[in-house]
Amino acid sequence: MKHIVVLTGAGMSAESGVKTFRDHDGLWEGHDVMQVASPEGFRQNPELVLEFYNQRRRQLKEVEPNQAHKDIAALEQNYKVTVVTQNVDNLHERAGSSDVVHLHGELTKVRSTGNPTGIKTWTEDINLGDTCEKGYQLRPHIVWFGEDVPMMEIAIKICYAADILLIIGTSMQVYPAASLIHYVQPDTCIYYIDPKPAVVRNSNINVIAKPATEGMRELLKILKL
Repeated sequence: MKHIVVLTGAGMSAESGVKTFRDHDGLWEGHDVMQVASPEGFRQNPELVLEFYNQRRRQLKEVEPNQAHKDIAALEQNYKVTVVTQNVDNLHERAGSSDVVHLHGELTKVRSTGNPTGIKTWTEDINLGDTCEKGYQLRPHIVWFGEDVPMMEIAIKICYAADILLIIGTSMQVYPAASLIHYVQPDTCIYYIDPKPAVVRNSNINVIAKPATEGMRELLKILKL
């Protein structure tokens, strides 16, 4: 089976009603990004940071996978499919995708502040005083600004093995995720679905300038599915 690697960003989940929470002025829900998405912000005001992600986690329970999520999952009937997502929601999994790599972490997991490998599933609020077995405060399992992206090396290897690269709902401006397009083989066919696609100069890129659900519908026709 041919291997399709799907790289998704915020535009993938926007049609499900998931807020991207970055406003036009760069603020996240009225907060400077470094206040709510950095180790420094967490040290200065852990309560604010925990509540910020608690709100995201609560919202996740109110939304459902959209048709594009479902169409990607359905590709597994004809292809080997790996989803590499910048999103921290679990909508790909809920739609039925069986192989999902989260570059920026997962809202439905927590980890110990004293042990980065102490990760566990967590679907409710995280409060000050919630600790791991060794007594360290729990924090969202999210990659914050200034932190390493531990899944990046795995994602690079996945892209290197792709027969087809499908990019959906991302500006291709957030690094290091945006660099993944450079790790596919020279002859890999690339489809880029986004209503406002970034400028790309690559003859292998087929741009579908539509939102995720419409773009996936068009892609399925191209793939004759």
